Amino acid sequence: MAVEMNELQTLRHSASHILAQAVKRLFPEAKITIGPPIDTGFYYDFDIEKPFSREDLDNIEKEMKKIVKENLKIERFELPRDEALELMKDEPYKQELINDLPEGETISFYKQGEFTDLCAGPHVRYTSKVKAFKLLSATGAYWRGDEHNKMLTRVYGTAFKTKDELEAHLQQLEEAKKRDHNKLGRDLELFTTVDSIGQGLPVMLPKGARIVQLLQRWVEDEEQKRGWQLTKTPLMAKSDLYKISGHWDHYKDGMFVLGDEEKDDEVFALRPMTCPFQYQAYLNRGRSYRDLPMRLNETSTLFRNEASGEMHGLIRVRQFTISEGHLMCTPDQLEDEFRGCLELTTYMLKTLGLYEDVSYRFSQWDPDDREKYIGTEEQWDEAQTKMKNILDDLGIDYKIGIGEAAFYGPKLDIQIKNVHGKEDTLITIQIDQMLAEKFGMEYVDRDGKKKNPYIIHRTSIGCYERTLALLIEKYAGAFPVWLAPTQVKFLPIADRHLDYVYDVKKQLEAAGVIRNEVDDRSEKLGFKLREAQLEKVPYMIVVGDKDVEAGTVSVRSRKNGDLGSMPVADFIKLIVDEVETKAR
Repeated sequence: MAVEMNELQTLRHSASHILAQAVKRLFPEAKITIGPPIDTGFYYDFDIEKPFSREDLDNIEKEMKKIVKENLKIERFELPRDEALELMKDEPYKQELINDLPEGETISFYKQGEFTDLCAGPHVRYTSKVKAFKLLSATGAYWRGDEHNKMLTRVYGTAFKTKDELEAHLQQLEEAKKRDHNKLGRDLELFTTVDSIGQGLPVMLPKGARIVQLLQRWVEDEEQKRGWQLTKTPLMAKSDLYKISGHWDHYKDGMFVLGDEEKDDEVFALRPMTCPFQYQAYLNRGRSYRDLPMRLNETSTLFRNEASGEMHGLIRVRQFTISEGHLMCTPDQLEDEFRGCLELTTYMLKTLGLYEDVSYRFSQWDPDDREKYIGTEEQWDEAQTKMKNILDDLGIDYKIGIGEAAFYGPKLDIQIKNVHGKEDTLITIQIDQMLAEKFGMEYVDRDGKKKNPYIIHRTSIGCYERTLALLIEKYAGAFPVWLAPTQVKFLPIADRHLDYVYDVKKQLEAAGVIRNEVDDRSEKLGFKLREAQLEKVPYMIVVGDKDVEAGTVSVRSRKNGDLGSMPVADFIKLIVDEVETKAR
């Protein structure tokens, strides 16, 4: 049965088949797999001996243009299972897909010239309809997304109805490359990676570490104002702890395990999340309803054994730091506390300038995949109903993600896309009514009875590494003054101006503008200015004879250009106001 697609998706789907046909013409030994349309274009995965080079892609694209000019008719036909398998006898991946189809399922193919592909469709009627396309890149991808399967070569491309639309999109991609945190973050010396350390384990350089420190201090101070209490818990624990929480059964493959259960008396694992640890602060003594809500926060370093193919700069890493928190409350406090968690994240996102870029997903369990979750159907229905009511009362515009819930409860995922259009979760807020019982977390209610609290798992700014990546891309490395690793750079025209420069520097530091540098090299002013601009420093202070005589500074703003000469006190007020208001 054909999949529903709009006109552009159908065009892109046909482009993926033209790509596969071109590859088979140029590389007859290549085995074809799947080639769907995606939001930004299309891709097709191939099993080939040697990954495609840029030159290969250029040649494939030329062959695609020939196929378009041939104006081949694209025709659909169906076959019974045995004939379908015979037709695809030289394509093992297609045979696997055919064998996976349920009995009675229609097995359809699309043919264009000498090329035939197993496909549900739909497609355009002739190859000549696909005129505006471009092959973008080739990368590795596991067959069916499973790291235990063979690594294939995935070719990405894009297609549009008109050449003007294609050109506009390609220009967008060029802009995205300039903003890509993986390149820009390294160019600005914010972070680096080292092969001998390992994939997904970035090293924060001084400037990047400074930005993360500023974010952490801001988050912890803001959380304290809102009644959160700071904890500091171990980075690892015995398997016993994870067995209580259920992580050992449901998340072990994503953990770094230290030791062997069959050989060692004690097996430890690095923590993939903080909740089982923070619960111990609640369990430290008996609790009553008067202790609730209890809000516990922590700047947590976590470890997750992500697949090597999933690593990407600071977006997806194996060790990361997160603004994590767990809140224990009574049922009647749940909605207000959830609202408070969401208000906190909204404040963070608005201050950082990311609020307009996010979307919301209500992640629910999949009742057809019961082994993935703990708890009863009744518990899940109750938790999800409560969360739906809260989200609807708050007026959150969300999409539903079936099967995306944590194994212990539903969650609100706040989603964001990077410059390449890849969507990731930035912040989560989860409702959990199951782990409290597992850990024996109780409180004495007003009626004198012992009850289990509801737990809200939340982050306020998410993973600092991922947030930094998104900020690099959002601002193209030109951070707001309050976050800039270097806020002011002094550019003395000559050595005789240095004493005055260092005096002004002390005045700035006394006022709190401590991230400033003096470029005292014997270089021309134009060279120094260009370097400061490339470093994306918010303010450049040029000092010459007139400034020394008048007690002024000549200010150049990254954003507003030449601001002219002004008294030192006026500049201090200007920049301090910008820092205090966290202006963007």
